[in-house]
Amino acid sequence: MKILIVDDDRAIRNSFGEILMDEGYEVAKAEDGPGALKAVEEERFDVIFCDIKMPGMDGVEVLEKFMEMNLDAAVVMISGHGDISTAVECIKKGAFDFVEKPLDLQRLLITIKNAAERTTLTTQNKALKKKVYGVDMIGTSPAMMHIRDIIAKVAPTDARVLITGPNGSGKELVARNLHQLSSRSRMSLVEVNCAAIPSELIESELFGHEKGSFTSAVKQHKGKFEQADGGTLFLDEIGDMSLAAQAKVLRVLQEKKLSRVGSDKDIEVDVRVIAATNKNLEEEIRKGNFREDLYHRLSVIPIRVPSLDERKSDIPLLIDYFLEKHNTSSRKRAFSPEAISLLVEKSWPGNIRELDNVVDRLLILGDETVSAQNVRDYVNL
Repeated sequence: MKILIVDDDRAIRNSFGEILMDEGYEVAKAEDGPGALKAVEEERFDVIFCDIKMPGMDGVEVLEKFMEMNLDAAVVMISGHGDISTAVECIKKGAFDFVEKPLDLQRLLITIKNAAERTTLTTQNKALKKKVYGVDMIGTSPAMMHIRDIIAKVAPTDARVLITGPNGSGKELVARNLHQLSSRSRMSLVEVNCAAIPSELIESELFGHEKGSFTSAVKQHKGKFEQADGGTLFLDEIGDMSLAAQAKVLRVLQEKKLSRVGSDKDIEVDVRVIAATNKNLEEEIRKGNFREDLYHRLSVIPIRVPSLDERKSDIPLLIDYFLEKHNTSSRKRAFSPEAISLLVEKSWPGNIRELDNVVDRLLILGDETVSAQNVRDYVNL
């Protein structure tokens, strides 16, 4: 267990730290508020003890910063005589508890035990919430609610899913949610970007190869299907896969067997396949670029992810999400209502990815509160 001690009094820091280390705890120390903030940015702590009376940034300000950072750690305030009313105020602001000086060993150990239990519960609740609600699915528009409903129904099954939608719309997040909410979530989610792998290497990447099967095959290699055995394989941009590789993928889906490049030996695999594309596969079938039988194998459950222009009501929520993502403890900024309105009105051909980049740009170049003028100056409307 890691404990951080924040106190401007060196003697208290050292003696308190020695007591805790003697009890078997891992201890870090900070002499002031800025040092404490730097410490929690670099390390995760289970419990933080913070003195209230410190020069410069006092303990109350440090506590407020901790709360803004949404730490898992339980914060225990250290108060001298006469500071009880301040300590109570700290409890209201989010502190777990407070202890009075002079510090009593038994009281400290009980407080640490209780605080550690609280930290564990907080961490478990966050993990459970992530398990129940998925990851980073931001939005309350009808389109997003419909996708969430489909995910909730489909995720517990092993049904194959074909996710379609424009670039930057969040297809990979749908795939990750399908995996995370499935019974396979304890096993791997293996992601393959079919468009990023040269056609001559895609078969080796997916199915593996034996040593010596081609010039650069200096050792045996397990392909992505084998790596995902028991879990989920996400084939992103599957519309760019070669016809030869498509034929082999079809065989794996039909027979649940594969053979590595350079081998005739069959290997059984248990893999759930989720595929995604920004292409119209039915049109690609007509052009002869995609196998119709593979299309029907993949699209047991089709999910279409809308463009950002189709779900503009979600843009304020997405801006808040990206603000939290890009803001730092030393740089907390916001958007004015007028700035948000301009961004809602804008067309977003680059979808979620473009909005993410724009928010980051405005946080760097804009005012403390990003204004409508900042948007006009730094965004192509």
